[in-house]
Amino acid sequence: MPFTEAKEHAPGQLHAIFADPYSAFDNQVIERQLHLRVALEALLLAPLSRGKLVLRVIHGWENGGFEPADLAHSDHRIGSLDDLRQAGERYHQAFEASQPFPQDDASLLARPLEHAIIRAEANGQALDEETRTIPARWPAFDQGLYLYTFFKVYHRLTYGEDETYRSISCMTPAGHREVHEFHLEEGEFAVVSPGVEEATVDTVLVLHESQLVPVLQLLEGCRDSA
Repeated sequence: MPFTEAKEHAPGQLHAIFADPYSAFDNQVIERQLHLRVALEALLLAPLSRGKLVLRVIHGWENGGFEPADLAHSDHRIGSLDDLRQAGERYHQAFEASQPFPQDDASLLARPLEHAIIRAEANGQALDEETRTIPARWPAFDQGLYLYTFFKVYHRLTYGEDETYRSISCMTPAGHREVHEFHLEEGEFAVVSPGVEEATVDTVLVLHESQLVPVLQLLEGCRDSA
């Protein structure tokens, strides 16, 4: 995949709303709460109202681990904030009962990585062990940059990030996507958006299972103050 097909700190939807999205959500900004409400209305509450929002809860990485095969997730179509609350309750009940968290069969990283490596080798590209196993080396083969880009998003959502907001442009197998990544006092999450020109495509709210309650509270606050 050409390196131009994924870029962090790329202009996105919020650049059409704010003069500088990268400073709009800083704690010292007087109108921070207003900015946050406007951003979440555009990125999340609008697709929610159209029935085009999917919640993706990630889990499985812990204690610094980041093996692709260990990253698990579950997807939930969200038609209302009550649906988000119910998804959070499923995780809470599993935790209280010491049961496994909900997990979809689809793989976010391990299986797509395996398929990308198989395709690259079928096309005559020789890949050494480091290229196969070190995420920063994945851009050496087709679709590797897309996988590395999302690997970094999942890693930051699991282990935290100092930067309050990050906008990413990425060409995925399903088409172009904007990734809006938030690391706020109120919660940490990412919004994978198809962009304004593809309103019929789902928007995906991605967060670590530990952020289900904080992000629900954040969205409820934004809705109630609208």
